[in-house]
Amino acid sequence: MACSGCSCEARELVAELCRHFYAQGWVTGTGGSITVKVNDPTVPLADRLIVMSPSGVQKERMVAEDMYVMAADGKVLSAPVAKPWPNKPPKCTDCAPLFMKAYLMRGAGAVIHSHGIETCIATMLIPGAKEFRVTHMEMIKGIKGHGYHDELVIPIIENTPYEYELTDSLSEAIAAYPKATAVLVRNHGIYVWGESWINAKTQAECYHYLLDACIKLYQLGIDWTTPEHGSINNPRRPHSILSPEICNGCHAADSSKCVVLDIEGTTTPISFVTDVMFPYARDNVRKHLTSTFDFEETKEDIKLLRIQIEDDLQNGVAGAVPVPPDEGGKEEVINSLVANVESMIKADRKITSLKQLQGHIWRIGFQKKELQGVVFEDVPVALKNWHASGIKVYIYSSGSREAQRLLFGNTTYGDLRKFLCGYFDTTTGNKRETRSYFEISQSLGVDSPSQILFITDVFQEAIAAKNAGFEVIISIRPGNAPLPDNHGFRTIKSFSEI
Repeated sequence: MACSGCSCEARELVAELCRHFYAQGWVTGTGGSITVKVNDPTVPLADRLIVMSPSGVQKERMVAEDMYVMAADGKVLSAPVAKPWPNKPPKCTDCAPLFMKAYLMRGAGAVIHSHGIETCIATMLIPGAKEFRVTHMEMIKGIKGHGYHDELVIPIIENTPYEYELTDSLSEAIAAYPKATAVLVRNHGIYVWGESWINAKTQAECYHYLLDACIKLYQLGIDWTTPEHGSINNPRRPHSILSPEICNGCHAADSSKCVVLDIEGTTTPISFVTDVMFPYARDNVRKHLTSTFDFEETKEDIKLLRIQIEDDLQNGVAGAVPVPPDEGGKEEVINSLVANVESMIKADRKITSLKQLQGHIWRIGFQKKELQGVVFEDVPVALKNWHASGIKVYIYSSGSREAQRLLFGNTTYGDLRKFLCGYFDTTTGNKRETRSYFEISQSLGVDSPSQILFITDVFQEAIAAKNAGFEVIISIRPGNAPLPDNHGFRTIKSFSEI
């Protein structure tokens, strides 16, 4: 295959990036890899040629001629010529199937796989955790879709003997974390993608900085998972990161280290959700889709909705209607999407595609001051008291993480996010499944699930959390559904009773 100007430029770029990342210590020992889409504006990004670095080649010595060129579907179009001994025979990177997942599932323009030591050590700090979380650090702003106040959540998958064996778990993580632009591999490294090589490189640098900073904070005994970054070793604080000395000092008589709160019917009146939030999303879905149809964020929302709707149609879900392809015209696509979304809202479905879109619609509502979060009057006092006592408080709601942050960041009592340490949504799992609460306990890093107090108004959620070992209290608020007789749980009407 002849080398076109665009592909030659991309080959030179990958070789240059390999040399640069080698100097950073990210791709030593021939480890790590880089791939970019060829920059050809005349071709849609999804259809552009792909350039990938080879396997087993010293990254600091790579040149353009060492690169592989592939079609958009991953078929090799051009391979490097073999070099004399002691060089190995040419072989495309073992990361190729994982890179293709990022291209196909995220519409990426470039993907970087780093073996930087900080990406490896960071996954060891909380053994068994499925996520790495950090908040209130300036470099979080360099990650797409995040700001200083946001919590950055990086999924962690388990390592395997061979790189290609990671493909399924990587794709599952990409699907489960729609906002993620990186996946950590325990004891191994990190995959980072972006819409262009510049975006991917910038984010990779920010991820490495943040992970390195968290490791240094750990060494200093400072907790990076909370807004105030207090001391890990403070016995009044919960221990999401526990040193051996602290673990040995913990006793069964200790009270809960963490509190996990439901929103609807627990911190917030059900009527606010059903009579204000849901109608706002329903009444503005057409306007939102029409005005943002060509935005990348909305394209991702539509992609998730298409997948969900296709599944609904196959399963005969009432209210599901086919969505025509984009070629059918913007108006027809929007009409069908609106019909599906309205049906989903009416059925109060707890699905990620709907919750993500609702969160984006609500964001505009909060920005325009058309919405203001509502919480019960005892909630701000309890959050402040827990925070002062060193109790970490998290939210677990079917609403998206973004929607949760918007609600608590814009309440009638002001911004309450400073009292919250993190957010969980349906990407963690169904709230009525025990496995979801097990995942949360692994993420929080407590010695025992019994150190987590979960407060909800839903009996089935209480059962699931109890089966995972959580301490559980059921919230009795105006408008909540009645509980079964002899349900066996402690109940409260106000957080002041805790």
